[in-house]
Amino acid sequence: MAISRAIIASVIISLLVLLLVQADETVNASGSGASLAYKINCGQACRVRCSLASRHKICLRACGTCCARCLCVPPGTSGNQKVCPCYYYMTTHGGRRKCP
Repeated sequence: MAISRAIIASVIISLLVLLLVQADETVNASGSGASLAYKINCGQACRVRCSLASRHKICLRACGTCCARCLCVPPGTSGNQKVCPCYYYMTTHGGRRKCP
């Protein structure tokens, strides 16, 4: 019993469409449009960012929160915050910048 090429092609196309839909749902469920291939190591990035901070533990906690929400930590130990707009514009309840 031979299966026609048209049936095989339609099955393959259907499987590819299902895989694409699943990938799109995974990206949407993550809460951001960030690529799943790019995962930032927040712990390492924040250790570098807070390495010169006078209040190291507080800096690490704030940076970790910001990194988890924004998936970005500016380069260096200070400044450069506009590289990560989400990180730059996050504020505390008092209206001060939250992220170190």
